[in-house]
Amino acid sequence: MSKARLIAYYLPQFHPIAENDEWWGKGFTEWTNVGKAKPLFRGHEQPKVPADLGYYDLRIPEVREAQAKMAKEHGIEGFCYWHYWFGNGKQLLERPFKEVLESGKPDFGFCLAWANIKWGGLAYGDLYERVLMEQLYPGKEDYINHFNELLPAFLDDRYLRIENKPIFVIYNPTGLPNSNEFIDLWNELAIKNGLEGIYFVAYQHFDFSYKEKGFQALTPPSPSHNFMRVKYNFFEKAVKKLTGYKWIQLKYNSYKLKNIYTHKQVVEASNYDDVSKEIKFFPSCSPNWDHTPRSGNKGQVIVETNPELFYQNLNNCYNRIKDYKNEEKIIFIKAWNEWAEGNYLEPDLKNGSKNLEKVKRFQEESN
Repeated sequence: MSKARLIAYYLPQFHPIAENDEWWGKGFTEWTNVGKAKPLFRGHEQPKVPADLGYYDLRIPEVREAQAKMAKEHGIEGFCYWHYWFGNGKQLLERPFKEVLESGKPDFGFCLAWANIKWGGLAYGDLYERVLMEQLYPGKEDYINHFNELLPAFLDDRYLRIENKPIFVIYNPTGLPNSNEFIDLWNELAIKNGLEGIYFVAYQHFDFSYKEKGFQALTPPSPSHNFMRVKYNFFEKAVKKLTGYKWIQLKYNSYKLKNIYTHKQVVEASNYDDVSKEIKFFPSCSPNWDHTPRSGNKGQVIVETNPELFYQNLNNCYNRIKDYKNEEKIIFIKAWNEWAEGNYLEPDLKNGSKNLEKVKRFQEESN
């Protein structure tokens, strides 16, 4: 038996679509940003290069099978696919998950996270100077259509559940005009269709009043919630006061890029002893992070990454959930394959499978 239920976020972006061809140029996928990335400061490890799976195309079933096999062998229970529904039936990047659902393959757990946020030129880059796709909430009819679109997934035996309810993460719960209304409607529809309801999880920080908004739990955005929790010592505070730069910026000559953190700082921030036990949350951890391929000097970077620190991060997360019911002992890993965010478990040329091996070690150890 696994020590915890590990669910890895999964980005379905690695295949061309007509909209990306129009917005970014013919054949654009996430690999376009990954491949053209450049070092922005001394010692900056860019570009990231995939190893075992290569620069894959998610339209190919064998790729999806290989990903699931690799994840399962290392103790991951399932993927949480990012799901894009913009209102009025408009979806993007739906093909990989749709094919997983309709083909019945791979035989591997899954759930969905609704990324209900507008698409801009770059969220961290041009701050939506160019809005590519608005996120709309047309009302009840659209909510019903959205539910019906996902019902075959909710009814699938592979769908990950808590209390026999399909897990559904909402990225931007504050964007919903009335989250209680939406959740009540979906629960009603779920029961009408033979389910026991939906288990709603808010992708939000600890101060979000998730219960009042209709959610059963929250999961904090990773690693950004830990960037906010980093504690600086006296020396670091003094350097910042005297120079206007963080010590780590000076160390790496990273004067233009301000959002730089060490992996050790981020992992230390994942000790949740200070977070009220009243808050039901599923912790989230990251093996790495480097958003600069998408957003240049406005990005966020974790330097000095180390698989052993990722292993410590997993254990910090487990310490928070070890007293939960077994089915609620969930840790989200961000992410399986967000390569342009430098945020992935898949093997790369630098570390190979070391992060995956730490996941396996974590799962095989006694509670």
